[in-house]
Amino acid sequence: MYEDGIPCLWMRGGTSKGAYFLAGDLPGDQQERDRLLLAIMGSPDPRQIDGIGGADPLTSKVAVLSPPTRDDADVDYLFLQVFVDKALVSDAQGCGNILAGVGPAAIERGLVSVVGDVTSVRIHMVNSGEVAVARIATPDGKVSYAGETSIAGVPGRHAAIPILFTNTEGSMCGALLPTGNAVDMIDGIEATLIDNGMPCVIMRASDFGLTGEESREELEGNDAVKQRIESIRLQAGPMMNLGDVTTASVPKMTLISEPKHGGAISTRSFIPHRVHASVGVLAAVTVATTTRLAGSPAQGLSVAPRDGRYRIEHPSGDMEVFLDLDGDGKIQGAGTIRTARKLFDGRVFPAPIP
Repeated sequence: MYEDGIPCLWMRGGTSKGAYFLAGDLPGDQQERDRLLLAIMGSPDPRQIDGIGGADPLTSKVAVLSPPTRDDADVDYLFLQVFVDKALVSDAQGCGNILAGVGPAAIERGLVSVVGDVTSVRIHMVNSGEVAVARIATPDGKVSYAGETSIAGVPGRHAAIPILFTNTEGSMCGALLPTGNAVDMIDGIEATLIDNGMPCVIMRASDFGLTGEESREELEGNDAVKQRIESIRLQAGPMMNLGDVTTASVPKMTLISEPKHGGAISTRSFIPHRVHASVGVLAAVTVATTTRLAGSPAQGLSVAPRDGRYRIEHPSGDMEVFLDLDGDGKIQGAGTIRTARKLFDGRVFPAPIP
């Protein structure tokens, strides 16, 4: 059925890579669509050797684009996480890194028209129901990926893509603090259960006998810590109105420590079983929000910036996010600057579908 391939735009978005498809090029039936995406990525297989996935959760992602279903958006964006070693495709969360490529991809695919040297694209994030606004460089009537902006975890410099998020509180959990508490105790660990665009469980690294400066490889090799974190995650899911999260990719489990490199706070994120090479965009926004909660573990460890720009340290550098505060200090919106790059545009040929 797919002998002639399927139109696919392969892009780096932020510190992730993914396949960007038009919804009309994929099956309308969800189960059939998911089987196809598993075949395209080469899952389940730890190396994804027979597909285009990169054998890592950060490079096994999909964006499905379609015309907007709401008046305040220019494009609908559905994010799908294709698991590497499981036959599982999840829409349980969004992805702020892959989001960075949605504006350029929507223009490349003709869903959004260029307007001047910079084109604003209002993106309906279908997973959470929120709208983000991305500003895309479009000189000479087309997307330009060239620029002077660098982000941690990505070599070189590229065109800046400012992204503004609004109304992200409780995107999946129904409230910023789904339990109503800044701190909950789970298995003897103080944790903040919070959702400001991404459901996260924020805990001190020191409470697990860690410094918070461990490498990704060190943490992934520490089975005892991973088991403790997974036990907490499974209990946190129902507390956050997420239900049974045994097979879900949320909540993200984030260990925090004092910043070591001039940032606001240091993080190590489990997503949820592998350790993130950096930190997700919406997770970074959520962590920054947590630093403002009185009595939270994050507030006690963080260094508050004077200009509202929070540098969230992570294993490969830091990510800058900003919080838009009103006169009473309440968060009105949040944003970040990402980059993206088109890697190839063509047709992808899936393995035979069982």
